[in-house]
Amino acid sequence: MKLGGLQKLTLIDYPGKIAATVFTVGCSFRCPFCHNPELVLPDWSGGTGSVSEKEFFDFLKSRKNKLEGVCITGGEPTIQKNLLEFMGKIKELNFAVKLDSNGTRPDVLREAFEKKLVDFVSMDIKNAPEKYSQTAGVEADLERIKLSVKLIQNSRINYEFRTTVVPGFHEENDFDKIAQWLKGSKKYALQKFRDEGKLLDGSIRKDIDKHQEVDLEKVKKKVEKYFGEVEVR
Repeated sequence: MKLGGLQKLTLIDYPGKIAATVFTVGCSFRCPFCHNPELVLPDWSGGTGSVSEKEFFDFLKSRKNKLEGVCITGGEPTIQKNLLEFMGKIKELNFAVKLDSNGTRPDVLREAFEKKLVDFVSMDIKNAPEKYSQTAGVEADLERIKLSVKLIQNSRINYEFRTTVVPGFHEENDFDKIAQWLKGSKKYALQKFRDEGKLLDGSIRKDIDKHQEVDLEKVKKKVEKYFGEVEVR
């Protein structure tokens, strides 16, 4: 596993659990507004910290009975060749596993579900289908994305879909289309874009500043009939 960092304690990344978050390096998308460019492009000038698997598991062993879960995020964890083995080792230590994914590897998700290696999945929904590739920064394989959505919806584990809402990339009517696509899902989260100083493509700041922010509370009221729960973050 290529690990880019470790957050030793989080109370928000894994809903309802005290957890640690481990970051994997590398991603199949190139979202211009990504705030973790050092994990997407390891040669990015901002650099990245790193942690070895041994250091990570030594840490977990030292936190048994103190932490409840581990969040695996990125980058995109499912492009890692030994992700399933990594998750299995975490489960052997009796930690719950939450996986963050962009849905580009439904084959990995299916195997993780079949082997009961994951307890919670958060899948990023980049935009309405017709704007997906523009938002992801690459030519997105929508059939794979849609298959991942179906796999997650039909799984027996806890899950959420979530969209980071970026001025200039998202408009209010995009969420009508997303809601129709994801209708019946347990949970959908609307995340406000926050520029924390690092973006994969800093040139988009000028364009973002030109556009009005989407009213997330208004969107929530419009789409909540399609979901078990809608949250604004």
